[in-house]
Amino acid sequence: MADAFDVVVIGSGPGGYVTAIRASQLGFKTAIVERSELGGICLNWGCIPTKALLKSGEVYEQLDHLKDYGLSVEKRGFDFDGIVQRSRKVAAQMNSGVTFLMKKHKIEVVQGTATLEKGGGAPTVVVGQRKLTAKHVILATGARARTVPAVGLEPDGDRVWTYREALVPKAAPKSLVVVGSGAIGMEFASFYRALGSDVTVIEMMPRILPVEDEEISKTAHKAFEKRGIKFRVPANVKKLTKSKAGVSLEIEAGGKAETLSADVCIVAIGIVGNVEDMGLEALGVKIEKTHVVTDKHGATGVPGLYAIGDVAGPPWLAHKASHEGVHCIEHIAGLKPTNLTSPIPGCTYTNPQVASVGLTEAQAKEQGLEPKVGRFPFRVNGKAVAAGETEGLVKTIFDGRTGALIGAHMVGHEVTEMIQGFALAMTLEATEAEIQASVFPHPTMSEAMHEAALDAYGRVLHL
Repeated sequence: MADAFDVVVIGSGPGGYVTAIRASQLGFKTAIVERSELGGICLNWGCIPTKALLKSGEVYEQLDHLKDYGLSVEKRGFDFDGIVQRSRKVAAQMNSGVTFLMKKHKIEVVQGTATLEKGGGAPTVVVGQRKLTAKHVILATGARARTVPAVGLEPDGDRVWTYREALVPKAAPKSLVVVGSGAIGMEFASFYRALGSDVTVIEMMPRILPVEDEEISKTAHKAFEKRGIKFRVPANVKKLTKSKAGVSLEIEAGGKAETLSADVCIVAIGIVGNVEDMGLEALGVKIEKTHVVTDKHGATGVPGLYAIGDVAGPPWLAHKASHEGVHCIEHIAGLKPTNLTSPIPGCTYTNPQVASVGLTEAQAKEQGLEPKVGRFPFRVNGKAVAAGETEGLVKTIFDGRTGALIGAHMVGHEVTEMIQGFALAMTLEATEAEIQASVFPHPTMSEAMHEAALDAYGRVLHL
């Protein structure tokens, strides 16, 4: 006899477990299915443990500049195993937190791999010997790293890594090549370079961090080069060959052939949705480019079956997945759900950090808008100067016709903690007048946000 629920969520990453919590809050009898660790890739092998590594790299890198602060240390060094173990402890703590939340909200956790088969209404969820029936089934199965076996870009856990292997190596490689300059690729490049590894990044697009505003991308590129990261942009990998000594990559950059050698290669060229072996095709679920096709509420077209997060397509961000999940379950409950059109900020936790929300300057022009652009560098911000963190800038983009804030882009120290101010402003449909009239505390790096808004209209005060 099947176990009956109101809602079954498949996958317990930030999309899945948040959806399950909200379902429980709304009075639904809820179960969540997880084949590995609660918290999914993000908490266990992605967002959280990588930030722990990056913090260690940032602190170690700062030791080079102690003299600038009137400080000194007798001996500089690091325990790589200790760095990795701290990262794993942080991940374990977050995993325990999700376990607590499931118990608190009386959500049944079903351990195992789920498959779907036709039921009387929504599909039946099969996990081992158990059959779970529900009025609503929500897929939150996430995604995994994309590989290209044809040219040798296939992880082996030894010489070719994805993010997973890059999190728990036995030692920091003396040299590595990172294929892909998106957030994942640049974060690992930043971490390993901070520890002294020789790092080269290969990007097939015309510039690194290709989804970012071009000006921000170029600023970040210069900052990374200053830290010793080397780039081949644009470039294509033609072949990767492994040996006992390391890897050799044959690439084409600028129309010229080149061979790069390193101890390790990290592949960070995008992701593919986890849609296999669940029986989705037999149910009639439409899949395009490894992602489930849904409507604006997450519905797949199969009665009672929904999909949210990475498996449902870009942007592939944990906070987007959580937001989608809450929207989906509130729609199911008949509420007026959270607004899915709210601007979604993106963050890259390199040194310096990169953060953005809304349209780039180029996108604004492509849409026929008349962008008014403001900029303010951190080099003249009092808090940044006092902290010794003067690298980077804030860039704001307003609609010249309405004054609405339509985009904001930053590169600099801890800008990932500031971007939400602009995201909130955009959600509230703030104009330049409202941002300019807001009082920003002094001294803070956030004052650069205010000055950039002033600059867009020729009113900048400290430049």
